[in-house]
Amino acid sequence: MLQPVLNRVKGGTVIRWGSGGSRLALRIIVGCLLTVGLLGTVSSAVQAQTSGEYQVKAAFLYNFAKFVDWPGEAFSDGSAPLVIGVIGNDPFGGALDSAINGKNIGGRRLTVRRLKWGQDLRSCHILFISSSERQRLPQIIQSLRGSSVLTVGDMGQFNQQGGMINFILEASKVRFEINSRGADQARLRISSKLLALAKNR
Repeated sequence: MLQPVLNRVKGGTVIRWGSGGSRLALRIIVGCLLTVGLLGTVSSAVQAQTSGEYQVKAAFLYNFAKFVDWPGEAFSDGSAPLVIGVIGNDPFGGALDSAINGKNIGGRRLTVRRLKWGQDLRSCHILFISSSERQRLPQIIQSLRGSSVLTVGDMGQFNQQGGMINFILEASKVRFEINSRGADQARLRISSKLLALAKNR
């Protein structure tokens, strides 16, 4: 997508106007305008790609909820909702809300909460840890010790630092890795069907 834009810039018409100095000034102005247009196009392309990526990841989060079993004590009662939390900068926009809108699993309504560090992260059943929290990741993982919160991220070394499911991109496709040991310690049962789809099964 970037190359056609570059070709148009290279093949653009040179406008000749006035004296040599004026022509130089005009070329600088036109060059600046073309650069702004090019950067705007590239930025839009990146945003569109990112938006599509997080729509896929939002759908994955919904499906994780379908293929993971939580211990009974993870819910306050039989009708309590299943909470998907996002801590840090929310990369999903409205995609996550759309993915779970009106859906329920095992009779439990799904709901989304946006959280900040210092709030009760244990109130979630699935917690997506945004890459904006990379520096705070060890503290977040430590704060969840002993709970049954399924932690999900999309950053390097996420599972190695105690996270449970990490999204990765391979050939522009969203894949995921599962830290089964971490899930077991949190008393979460991950379906064999989900394990079979993981990259590191």
